[in-house]
This record gives sequence, structure tokens and C-alpha cells, in this order.
Amino acid sequence: MNNLVETLVGTLVLAIAGLFAWYVYSTTDVGRGHGGYVIQAVFDNASGVNIGTDVRLAGLKVGSVVGQRLDNENFQAVISMRIENRVKLPEDSSAKITTDGLLGDKYIALDPGGAEEMLKDGDTLENTQSSIDLWGLVNEYLFKDEKKNK
Repeated sequence: MNNLVETLVGTLVLAIAGLFAWYVYSTTDVGRGHGGYVIQAVFDNASGVNIGTDVRLAGLKVGSVVGQRLDNENFQAVISMRIENRVKLPEDSSAKITTDGLLGDKYIALDPGGAEEMLKDGDTLENTQSSIDLWGLVNEYLFKDEKKNK
């Protein structure tokens, strides 16, 4: 009798582990592989953007940040993004770094343009809007009168 109970409990544990593995596979990028094309965008300020940061179009995730580097000539951040193959972006599309709510995580929002030519692997977005330093703006507003009085 004890062997039967142990076998049933073991089977239940394996079934739950299998369901967990299926859930992780279906809800993360693991199930999607590494397909897609890589595009770049150049920003003056890319604070809060890291490898793995979401890239969204119309509020839906269509890619992720896969690389970041500093351009040593003009001291700008070059962000590489992998975009799903099913998403075709016009070459005059734009990207901006924004937050999810007032204090939420940063992500890159894409805004498709109207050009007939589509972006290809390795292309660079020309129109970008950098990250806004919210606390810097608040600090400047709060202490602007103090600076005037000096």
C-alpha cells in the first residue's frame, strides 16, 4: 500500500513539474527561439535600458534589446534590438525610450512610419527620442527659485 501511495505522489510531482515547464516554455522567449531581425537605434540618453528590455509596438511586445554600446565618436548609446520576423517596420519608423506608468520599468516604444521600404537586418532607426530623467526634471522645478535667488 505504501508503494502505491509513493508512486502516486511521485507521479503527481512529475506532472506538476511538467506543467510548470510547459508554462515557462510558452510564456517566455524560450519557446520563440532567437528568430527575427536586428535593428539599431542611437540615443543621447539610454538610462534604464538593458539587455532584455522590452521593445513594444502598440503596447505589445514585439522584440527585446539584445545589445548596447557607446559610440566613441559622438558619445551616444547604440541599442541593438531583435524584432520578431512577423513585424515589418517601415524604414522611417521611430523609437523612444519610455516608462510603463509613472515609476515603472523602461521599454522602447516603436512608432511605425509610412515609407514603403521596410527595415532589414542591420538597419538603423534615424528618428529616436531619448530617456527622460524624471527626477532631474522634478529637482530642477523644485529648486529653480533657490537658484534664482543666489
